[in-house]
Amino acid sequence: MCAIFGIIGEYEPRIARQSLALLAHRGPDYCGIVEREKLFFAHQRLSIMDLDARAHQPVRHKDILLSFNGEIYNYKALKKELNFPFENSSDTEVLIAAYLQWGVDFVQHLVGMFAIALFDGERLFLFRDRFGKKPLFFLKNENFFAFASEIKALKPLLHSVKMNSDAMLSYLSFLAPTSPHTFYQGVEKLSAGNYLEFYNNTLTCKPYYSSLHVSPGQVETEKEALHVITQSLEEAIGLRLESDVGMASLLSGGIDSALIVAMAKSQGVKLSTFTLGYENFQKYDERDNASATAKFLGVQNQEIVISQDDFIEASDVVFDALDEPLNDPASIPLYLLFEAIQKEGYKVVMSGEGSDELFLGYRQYFEYLDIEKASQLGHKNWLKKYFHGNFSMNREWEWYKRIFDETLLFRTSGEKFTDLQKNKLLRRNIRDNESLQYLQPCRDNFEKSAHSDASIWYSYIDLQHFQAEHFLTKLDRVSMAHSIESRTPFLDHNLVETVFSLKPELRYQNGITKDLLKKVASAYLDESIVKRKKKGFSNPYMEYLIASGRIEKILHVNEKTGLFHKEVLHDYVQRASRGSFKQHVWGLYALSRWIEKELL
Repeated sequence: MCAIFGIIGEYEPRIARQSLALLAHRGPDYCGIVEREKLFFAHQRLSIMDLDARAHQPVRHKDILLSFNGEIYNYKALKKELNFPFENSSDTEVLIAAYLQWGVDFVQHLVGMFAIALFDGERLFLFRDRFGKKPLFFLKNENFFAFASEIKALKPLLHSVKMNSDAMLSYLSFLAPTSPHTFYQGVEKLSAGNYLEFYNNTLTCKPYYSSLHVSPGQVETEKEALHVITQSLEEAIGLRLESDVGMASLLSGGIDSALIVAMAKSQGVKLSTFTLGYENFQKYDERDNASATAKFLGVQNQEIVISQDDFIEASDVVFDALDEPLNDPASIPLYLLFEAIQKEGYKVVMSGEGSDELFLGYRQYFEYLDIEKASQLGHKNWLKKYFHGNFSMNREWEWYKRIFDETLLFRTSGEKFTDLQKNKLLRRNIRDNESLQYLQPCRDNFEKSAHSDASIWYSYIDLQHFQAEHFLTKLDRVSMAHSIESRTPFLDHNLVETVFSLKPELRYQNGITKDLLKKVASAYLDESIVKRKKKGFSNPYMEYLIASGRIEKILHVNEKTGLFHKEVLHDYVQRASRGSFKQHVWGLYALSRWIEKELL
């Protein structure tokens, strides 16, 4: 794990080095720079695989320069296929050798997570991994093109900070700005599964991967499904167990992290585990369940307990680490958890992201599938007129309205503010269904594919945005803030393709969340663990926000900006204090904090 940074074109050496220094937390072990006229190409290294100095980056081979953030888990297998004078045992040289053999299609051969910058003569190529585990941002103006692993390194290159309204609107809708938008006008993010070519002052972005290319229905029986899922998951975890430094795992009370630890143990690796708890808030706590899981697995589990003061004191640091608003209050306790893990000396952590999206782990997936059936009603004009003539803030009202309007029902599991809610809140006109523009490229891809089952759309769009730009953004920033690499085996692309190749009904026909995964897990975990009620990574963020008085920032910032209707904003704050619309309000708080820092 590392940071990549570069500038093609005119640049000021002092500012370039200052920008690079802002990424030092991602790679504190070594800083490498190639610097010449109209080229600044750099790397901050976190040594995980091959600790030898010969593996430092940027790597140079003839006219090629390469700077790479991530891990290529199949690099040893690839190395056997490549004719190249290898000088070390790192995965970085393998990337150059693969590029020389296969051109830009080399990325199709990689298993792993990565953000790659490859400069060949006068052409620059940037690649972001299939599911967006690693971030990659870029900035182009009349004098230069720049790229970086985090926005903070590009900010010094901006003439001024202006808010991108598309980022703000898509953030309110879907918890995070949709790709390619960022909150900083002029700075864009490369989409997951895409690559960029910059040549002769021209920039071209192209997709190289879609999980939808897999044909559905290749696996028709549950027995075969359980076999191929088990095989794919074991392989995904096995590939991610290789490391030359200490490795641990997060451990909640659920089956995702428990299954990772159990499968790792079955492959001869006993992972130490870490669990989060909350002082004086037992209802959010998973320590008892995690302790029982750790006891069953025979692993050492450490409990990290945080207080309101811990949460509030860390919040500003976390917001700065994220660079832009992200509506996920769990980022703060997760930051504190990784801080504790770093103090124990670990540099690699396994995490269970992606399991819910692949195996339908959210109860609302089944609610959506049920509501989809209402579209088949033959007589629905009266209902359509009713929903057009009335309004409710409840999400179920919005769901049925879409069905009777014959528009897209499911718009990611992270949807928060609907367009009608935004229209009432914002002091600007928002048309109903306006936010669909941010999902339309994904919807077009789905409709062009061989897939038609609604559940595959749910998984696909959630992997493309809810995971890539929301959960994985959080995981990357808070782990790398402590120089820790996080690995996510459920997001192995071969496992994803295995799941997408199943007969879709196998995932939901029994009406049980994660039905297939629970049956796989039953071979590794005790029944009491497999059948536990899902709790999720919940935390007392709203209680903390209200008790600390920081919730008032939303109203104070709005007094200066006039962005929202005062009475509607006040209503949301009041509702949150009564326990509803809590994440809506956290999103407004994160946005207000960014506006105050960057624009006021």
